[in-house]
This record gives sequence, structure tokens and C-alpha cells, in this order.
Amino acid sequence: MSATVLVTGGAGFIGSHTCVELLDHGYDVVVVDDHSNSSPQALERVAAIAGRPVAATYEIDLRDRRALSRVFDTHAFDAVIHFAAKKAVGESVENPVEYYDTNVGGTTTLLSAMRTHDVNRLVFSSSCSIYGDAAKEPLTEQDPAGPTNPYATTKWLCEQVLADTCRHLPDMRVLALRYFNPVGAHPTGLLGEDPRGVPNNVMPYLAQIAIGRLRRLRVFGDDYPTADGTGVRDYIHVMDVAEGHRAALEHLGDANGMRTFNLGTGVGTSVLQLVAAFADACGREIPYEIVARRPGDVAALVADPSAVARAWSWATTRDLATMCRDAWRFQEQNPSGYPRLTHLESSEVLQTGAPACG
Repeated sequence: MSATVLVTGGAGFIGSHTCVELLDHGYDVVVVDDHSNSSPQALERVAAIAGRPVAATYEIDLRDRRALSRVFDTHAFDAVIHFAAKKAVGESVENPVEYYDTNVGGTTTLLSAMRTHDVNRLVFSSSCSIYGDAAKEPLTEQDPAGPTNPYATTKWLCEQVLADTCRHLPDMRVLALRYFNPVGAHPTGLLGEDPRGVPNNVMPYLAQIAIGRLRRLRVFGDDYPTADGTGVRDYIHVMDVAEGHRAALEHLGDANGMRTFNLGTGVGTSVLQLVAAFADACGREIPYEIVARRPGDVAALVADPSAVARAWSWATTRDLATMCRDAWRFQEQNPSGYPRLTHLESSEVLQTGAPACG
């Protein structure tokens, strides 16, 4: 019989691509998503790509204990992949309590439902942002945490909750994946990143500039200790991230307790290098301006992905040019994004800088 996996936040950018990956590999998938930053249209496209739909989808807030319990009552889950969370650095600085409530509260509610229904296998979507203003690169899983904004702190707190839960409940098996900056789109162009409102990640910003919906990019800071002064990140193709989560499911049985792995390429790219790469992919100029640094940003975050390579014989396979081409293909085929979403007017000014991770 096929294993049944609950994917929280399954209609989101990474969640939807992971659903495709799971369906392609024979899993049955159930999605919980409140669509606060996603579209139900994404799951229709998941079905079109995979050739079959997810088994069920529930539009609920993960913190709704009764509604979540009914989902667990209805399905026998073999494992959970937990994506559902708020993820914008700037927004988290402005609304920290909301971030703690949603990200940490949603995780503890999920754990409670899992425990009540005897589900003890979890893949957690963590983030490289927990490393904070790292003193070195690349970063290994043993490097200390030092989150510099509430979003990153929520991910670190969730990891602590999961680790402590595993210490006290020895049958729990958790893999926390600290992936770096996911970008790109499905190569069909049917599925990609289409956030509601002002994009919080740099790649959809660039795509919306290139398609003419936005005018220019604000790069926050050119005085970081990097080659061109702009923030450096390890960008990873969203399909590599999806494949990494499917691989994690297959390795949950390797050991009890909680284990943590970086998912990244090990290659750092600055904001200005990314702008140039995207301009090459779309064949259009990307206007930008340099402005002051943004609170909560750090100079560089680059992964050392060797631990997961040793443990699973797994590594990323897609380069930066592919990431940009796939992201542009999605935007070009979907100039206004998924249907039924409210988007920015083209007169809005785009704002980004050293972008958040994961």
C-alpha cells in the first residue's frame, strides 16, 4: 500500500513542488493550507503535472486544534512534512508576536495532533536563517545558532521544541532540513512562486520587474564584507528542495530522535550577481537602486552540504542559470500569476536586499 503523507502548507511555493515530487514517487498526499499566502490553483496544477490529484485538501489554520484533529481522524498518516509558516524577515520584525504565534504555535498544535493519533515521523522545514550573522562560510550543522530576526528565531525555537520532544518521546523520528534560499520553478512553467501582495523573496521580485509589473529593485546595502558589497546567499532550486524532502522521508527510519541537515549547493551568489543572472535568463534589463541596509539582514549565508551527501548520497543537481530560466518561464507563462490572486499594481516600487532564507 502507498504511504500517506500530510503536507502542511502544501499549496505554497515549496510545498506544492514537494507534492509533485511525492505524487511522482507513489505517495498519497493530504494537504492542509489556510491559503494566507498561497492559491488553491497551485494544487490543480500539481494534479496536472503529476497526472493525479492529492488525496484531499483542507483549508484550515494549523492552530485550529479541532479542525486539525478531524483531519487526523479521517486519514491514517505514515508521516508529516511541515512547511506551514510565515516566512518574511521584514514582516517578522514589524509583527514578532504574530510570527511566534503562527510558526511556533502551529508546530506545537501539529505535534499534539500527531501524538494523539500515534504519528511519530516528521520532516520539518527549517531555515538557514537560524545561523544568523555567521562568522564563517560555508556553514555546517554544528555551527552555533544566532538568529537576528523573529522569523529566524521562530525556526530555531521550533527546532528546540522538536529536539526536546524527541528526547522525552524516544519513538519520535524527526529530520529538520535547514535549506538555504529556494528559487526557480517547475520546468513545465505550470508551477512557481506567486506570493500574495508585496513579494518577500528576491526571485519573484526580479521576475515581476522583468514582466513589467514592478519597476525596480531596492538592494538593501552595498557595504557588506562581500565581493561586491551586497548580501550573499546560497540559492537552491525548488525542485532540489522538493527532492530533498522526499529523500528525508525515505531516511526517517535510519535512526530515532532528531537529526538536522543543511540543504544547499555550497555556492554563494550576491544580490547583484543574481540580478545579472536573471537578466541573462530573461533577456531584459533589471533596474535597481542601492539603499541602506535592512534590519535583520546578514552579510552571507552559504551551506556546507557535505553531511547530507555523506548520509544519503544526495546532492543538488541544478545550477543558478537553471534556477533563473525556470523562474522566468513560470512568470512569462503566468504574467499575472495564478488566477484569483490580488497583485501589486505595476507602479509599485519593489523592495528587497540580502533576502531571507528558507
